Amino acid sequence: MQLDRRPAWCAAAAAAAAGLAAQIAYPLSAGSLRDLLTVAVVLLFAGACAAHAVASRGTRWAAAMVTVTAGGGLLAEFVGTATGFPFGGYVYTADGGLGPEVAGVPLLIGPAWTFGAYPAWCAARALVGSSVAVVPVAAWGLASWDLYLDPQMVADGRWSWEDATPALPGLPGIPLSNYAGWLVVALLMTAVLHALDRASGTPRDGLPLALFCWTWLGTALAHAAFLDLPVSAAYGLVGMGVVGVPLLHKLALAPGVQRPWQIRQVPLRGRVPGPPARLRS
Repeated sequence: MQLDRRPAWCAAAAAAAAGLAAQIAYPLSAGSLRDLLTVAVVLLFAGACAAHAVASRGTRWAAAMVTVTAGGGLLAEFVGTATGFPFGGYVYTADGGLGPEVAGVPLLIGPAWTFGAYPAWCAARALVGSSVAVVPVAAWGLASWDLYLDPQMVADGRWSWEDATPALPGLPGIPLSNYAGWLVVALLMTAVLHALDRASGTPRDGLPLALFCWTWLGTALAHAAFLDLPVSAAYGLVGMGVVGVPLLHKLALAPGVQRPWQIRQVPLRGRVPGPPARLRS
């Protein structure tokens, strides 16, 4: 008996819409309200990703995806804050507005990795299919998201680095080792997701693809126009655009969407049509 997945579809759409509203309000907020919106955005978008995974790929795969992304992300953060590997030495700010902590790491960071990883994974799968090439493409999409995330969170005082050199030109405060560490963790995460991937055909991934494109383009606008972070806006726009531009191009050319300059040909299925009825005798 196949389970009705319509509630999961509805939950994913509702959570994504609420997350979108919270994220739009974020640049216009400050203080404790901004802290609350930060938590809301992460939980709502991560919830949308989990619900969509249930609806499109099943409960078991969704549970595995959340374990790999949220659990794996938290594990990387525990190791990172304790040893400085692989991101470099950093600490979360005490009472930084991210909620309860374990071993100095806010638990919210786990769902944040889900929110970043699942849309990047779906974007890569839509772009290159289920081949092993999905791993580096998804990893790049996820790691390049941090070109937005770290500058924004450091500017908000959520965490800080012990030694922020060398850094990207025009973007002080975050060492290059951080981005390299993100890429390493992202490669490991997406490799596991690839090993778990059993979906046949093309899943209905419109929602996570929209989340990926919204994060890519919407965050660039927010950084440039509202958060006074034009340099990170440029880096993130280009970094995520490595995946986003070909993804949008492929979606625009997706089969089944007829365009004015195209003539749809109907297959003859091996038979030759006869003359028009008016010429038959």
